[in-house]
Amino acid sequence: MTAPDPQLAPHPQLDGLIATLERLRAPGGCAWDRAQTHESLVRYLVEESAELVEAIEAGDRDERIEELGDVLYQVLFHADIAREAGEFTIDDVAEHMTRKMVGRHPHVFGDVVADTPEAVAVTWEKLKAVEKAHRTSVLDGIPPGMPALALAEKVVGRAAKVGVVPDAAPVPATEDELGAHLLAIVTGARDAGLDPERALRSAIRGLQSEVRAAEAAG
Repeated sequence: MTAPDPQLAPHPQLDGLIATLERLRAPGGCAWDRAQTHESLVRYLVEESAELVEAIEAGDRDERIEELGDVLYQVLFHADIAREAGEFTIDDVAEHMTRKMVGRHPHVFGDVVADTPEAVAVTWEKLKAVEKAHRTSVLDGIPPGMPALALAEKVVGRAAKVGVVPDAAPVPATEDELGAHLLAIVTGARDAGLDPERALRSAIRGLQSEVRAAEAAG
């Protein structure tokens, strides 16, 4: 499998942004930028990611450009901190990701046949299983800090792989109706003095226990 030649697709504006960041963090640059660490930047990464989601869902072209740029800047910022510490560079990050994507797309860069999204998903899961062979549970790798709804969807999907399927409630036919239904549940929970986020996380923990029990028994 061979990755595309990066020299065939130069990105001068991206190089300019990298150079700008390096100048800001160089001696004599911006004191605030130089003082940042991976840990201190986490809050900004979370905020910028949330703003990008909002721009994708409800923003226009200019808002998406701006928010994509803010998230990209966070990636470059972390890479430059690592470069200064002698750990790795943005090129190492890009090389790793290129190798990962080429390896996970043998139907593009190799001789595997997968000509539908469903077939690609099957190939992807098989390759991930090989790459992550050290994992002992289908729950491994799920970030516990995800928002409760996203976490629930992820855990439910993983649980199904070991035959643990929670009861499903009837749902509306469209996402607009589903959104209104979920909002109504949150409103009712608030009126009743209940915390829907905490309640859902508690239910997720119960599901995770069922998954681990099923794995131990299997």
